[in-house]
Amino acid sequence: MQKISQIMCVVDPTANTQPALQRAAWLATKTGAELELFVCYYNEYLSGDRLFDSPSLEKAREEIINGHEKNLEELAEPLRNTGLVVKTTAIWDHPLYQGVVRHAAATGADVVFKDTHHHSAVSRALLTNTDWNLIRACAVPLWLVKAQDIPTNPLFIAAIDPMNEHDKPAALDDEILALSKMLAEASDGAVRAFHSFDPRIAVATATANAYIPVSLPFDEIEKQMREQHEKRFVEVVEFHDIPKDMSHLVAGLTHEELPQLAEDKDAAVVVMGAVSRNRWKRLFIGATAERTLEHLPCDLLIVKPDWFQIPADISDERAA
Repeated sequence: MQKISQIMCVVDPTANTQPALQRAAWLATKTGAELELFVCYYNEYLSGDRLFDSPSLEKAREEIINGHEKNLEELAEPLRNTGLVVKTTAIWDHPLYQGVVRHAAATGADVVFKDTHHHSAVSRALLTNTDWNLIRACAVPLWLVKAQDIPTNPLFIAAIDPMNEHDKPAALDDEILALSKMLAEASDGAVRAFHSFDPRIAVATATANAYIPVSLPFDEIEKQMREQHEKRFVEVVEFHDIPKDMSHLVAGLTHEELPQLAEDKDAAVVVMGAVSRNRWKRLFIGATAERTLEHLPCDLLIVKPDWFQIPADISDERAA
């Protein structure tokens, strides 16, 4: 992504406050991008079907969508008065995450903003939550916003995986760092790079890997792992001109160490990657991002590689 020119913000029509809208407007102001306020609505009792749909149901749906468009215009007007270019769109579609993904693809959005809140472990496991599905399915960068103000000089933490241990292509790290730097430059912010490794993985798999003798003590295993990870980590961060004092290589689990670093450094946004390669990995892919999100004290920006395709089960057919 060379430039952010189209920003899409998912508006929650049931909420009194719109943190995602505030953040999206902030970025539009910083980048000069066009902002679209978007509502995706559906009500099964008004949906009808080929056998039971009627002019009255169709009229009811139209009136509801018109009402949402009117509300979006009320939100857009103050933003336009500040000089932003803002358009509004309300559609009838479901489920919500599919409507968001389809619309973002159709309009060429460069980034999608959405509010996020705490979610139960049950909703994660059942994959019923819109955020988790968006993490997996949204092809463009997804900015999940928590209800707090962004600092004047925001800090972006770029979480990378230079060893590609989570089945991520190496180019994704470049995209994460490049986007983080672009955002920092646009907002007079700064970028820190982060990578964690877990020595316990080496211990658990030592019997299947000849490169680490089983007889080695744990501290020696950790030392060898650190050397391997540090070599690749340094190569990547130096290529992107990230200073040494802004780079963090940590032994531990990402979903534990990354939130701690974000809190210690008062980060505004954590930028990390997520990919999905096939339907059998849907539960695994994005798991690190999902567990991390629950504990982050700040926003999370999820990045996909250029080759990522919207899942085939999200067709372009609109809800009835």
